[in-house]
Amino acid sequence: MINFAPGPSQLYPTVENHVSQAFRDGIPSIAHRSKTFEAIYKGADEKLRTLLGIPPRFHIFFVGSASEIFERSIQNLVRRHSFHLVNGAFSKRYFEIARLLHKEPTKIEAEEGQGFRQAAVPKEAELTAITHNETSTGVSAPMELFAAVRRQTSALISADAVSSLPYPAFDFTQFDSLFFSVQKAFGMPAGLGVWIVNDRCLEKAAELESEKVCTGSYHSLASLQKHALNFQTPETPNVLGIYLLDKIAGDFLKKGIDVMRKETEYKADILYQALAKHGKIKAFVTEKDFQSQTVIVADCGEETEALSSYLKSHGLQPGSGYGKFKKQQLRFANFPAHRTESFERLAEKIMKY
Repeated sequence: MINFAPGPSQLYPTVENHVSQAFRDGIPSIAHRSKTFEAIYKGADEKLRTLLGIPPRFHIFFVGSASEIFERSIQNLVRRHSFHLVNGAFSKRYFEIARLLHKEPTKIEAEEGQGFRQAAVPKEAELTAITHNETSTGVSAPMELFAAVRRQTSALISADAVSSLPYPAFDFTQFDSLFFSVQKAFGMPAGLGVWIVNDRCLEKAAELESEKVCTGSYHSLASLQKHALNFQTPETPNVLGIYLLDKIAGDFLKKGIDVMRKETEYKADILYQALAKHGKIKAFVTEKDFQSQTVIVADCGEETEALSSYLKSHGLQPGSGYGKFKKQQLRFANFPAHRTESFERLAEKIMKY
């Protein structure tokens, strides 16, 4: 069964061998203050920098999940005011976490299935949160949006790239904080979040700490940075996850990021074409500029359950719709673990349904 759910999703083909080797080498039980772990962390750091084009002024930290980064970024980067572009369940969750932490967030909200080309950032905003790829609806933010926001504000910009990296080629001058989790496009088991921040973020966190603002405990930016200087983490981390990330990032580099991006666009194109030609099933996101390349959402209406069963009978496991769309949509992840042949088969079966 090929898993097209957008997370946890299909495992990358090499994961099984990497896990087997890790157990043969005793990786899951090594000490996180050992030289062996430091080498693993350093390897993952270096490969991610090469794969994603991360500049030296950015720092890479490992935490429990992307959901944790919602919380940590608000704690460390916001004194009172954050501003959120909301167009789905996960961008809304970022906003709600700011409220739970007793900040004073504001938002603009687009109809689900729609995105933003620009946004008027309030002058009091300290952080603007933009979801590059809204996993719940399959809406992707155009890269021009980040530039448009950057031009009008000195506020920090935080980019949620949970279900899009490593596909997008981000311009690292256009934001300050970027994060993802590994159970989606990196094709790994869940349990690891990756937070990439620049020096501006570290300076803001230090400023808040000097004002006695709580920035968190062991996963404050100050603590993460202090330990990362030695390629360590504040606590006992997901050692196996970081090991696998090092290996998978290496596999991606061997294949070539340009090849992966072209494959992603080809696979998305054939599925969007199939949905456009189908009489009953259509793409939920209709405006091409907002159509995600990595999470494609089909509006299936009354056909949802029947189409899902039909695809499963052919070894193709779709992801269910999210939230209020659960019974009327199906979501299809388009990650490196999904082979071109699998997408061609998926498009063929949808057309035959």
